[in-house]
Amino acid sequence: MNLNGKRALVIGLGKSGLAAVRFLARRGAVVSAADSGSRQELADAVEALADEPVRLHFGGHPESLLLAQDLIVPSPGVPWDLPGLMRARRQGIVVCGELEVAARELRGRVIGVTGTNGKTTTVSLIDHVLREAGVSGKVAGNVGTPVLEIVDDSRAEDWHVLELSSFQLEASESLRCHIAAVLNVTPDHLDRHRTIEAYTAAKARILRNQEPGDVAVLNDEDAACRAMEPLARGSVVRFGTACRDCAEACAANGRILFRGVDFAESDLPIKGVHNVENALVAVAACRLAGVAPSVISRALRTFQPVPHRMEFVANVRGVDYFNDSKATNVAAAVKACGSFRSGLWAILGGRDKGSDFGPLAATLHSRACAALLVGEAATLIRQQLGGSVPIVESGTLGAALSYAVSRARPGDTVLLAPACASFDQYANYIERGREFRRLVGELGA
Repeated sequence: MNLNGKRALVIGLGKSGLAAVRFLARRGAVVSAADSGSRQELADAVEALADEPVRLHFGGHPESLLLAQDLIVPSPGVPWDLPGLMRARRQGIVVCGELEVAARELRGRVIGVTGTNGKTTTVSLIDHVLREAGVSGKVAGNVGTPVLEIVDDSRAEDWHVLELSSFQLEASESLRCHIAAVLNVTPDHLDRHRTIEAYTAAKARILRNQEPGDVAVLNDEDAACRAMEPLARGSVVRFGTACRDCAEACAANGRILFRGVDFAESDLPIKGVHNVENALVAVAACRLAGVAPSVISRALRTFQPVPHRMEFVANVRGVDYFNDSKATNVAAAVKACGSFRSGLWAILGGRDKGSDFGPLAATLHSRACAALLVGEAATLIRQQLGGSVPIVESGTLGAALSYAVSRARPGDTVLLAPACASFDQYANYIERGREFRRLVGELGA
């Protein structure tokens, strides 16, 4: 992209927005940035951009500002169908997602990972294995480092590992993933995408620029993933834990198997069948990238779990405490709760994202001592669980933990797996998870 002298507007001053401002300024663009927050609310962003040649606008992004640009770069959290953006496109203004800006200049090969659940753990596993193998490259994307921040240092020999959200993919046109993995697709972010079909289509865009030599790694046990197979332009590797004949990467008899890798599930330092699936994808991606089976097996054993994702916090007086604050949708919570056979005290709730909590009922009925409900969605969850499990409307994390502590017996598990967003009581799932860890830490003390 020839950006020198172009008028460019970045919408949103989060992490990716800051990266976009810096990138565009380095390319010689005349940069403006707008955010719906106030200057006071965005004080950290203002300070971070103090040395950048950028004009800042607060309290929104009026259409007149949008229509005065040559290029608009919305952050992933900005709806792609915002009326002002649609009008700008109609008037010939280039509207380009931050991932798309990066994709046009990123050098090297890309392993892209998308899906409703498991993206960060899978990306972290792949990155860990590649680093142990001495493969050069960076990890970036939806969580952590914005892709724009790795562009300038990228090299042709690199393997970059990108975590890709539906928000990023729906605004991407030219990103090529040499290895593209779709972990699963279950209802999520319908407040943004409106329909499951639109959400699935956004995920499927990870395959759109693959070439005949590339590989799509698809979940053989997920109907939406199987339906994407005709979109693949290269070869397809299917993965699954049921080890069907058509799943090349599979888990069978407690072993993870793929092209020379034969690894015991029990040696994985992360818990749950969903993490076996994540490990299958990581194994497949790394073998396809040329890593030897022995290196993959050695690296899997030394992987450190990602915080707030089935994170073991402590054992206090014989009771295990797990933090899965990142389980912000029902499918993730079902898998988290399903990782335990009995004696489960499940903390659920927060801000609803238009979810159906009914699928939790069967999982909790056979495993849970009680569901401890917190936050705005508590009443809705209670109604949709339909008496399948004892319900305690606790209101807050602290109250839920106090109730569980007073009743849990040695061998039981207290699990935070909210099935909801955190924004009713916390800034994000990280803050919620940290609060859970702090409260559990006080129990131990």
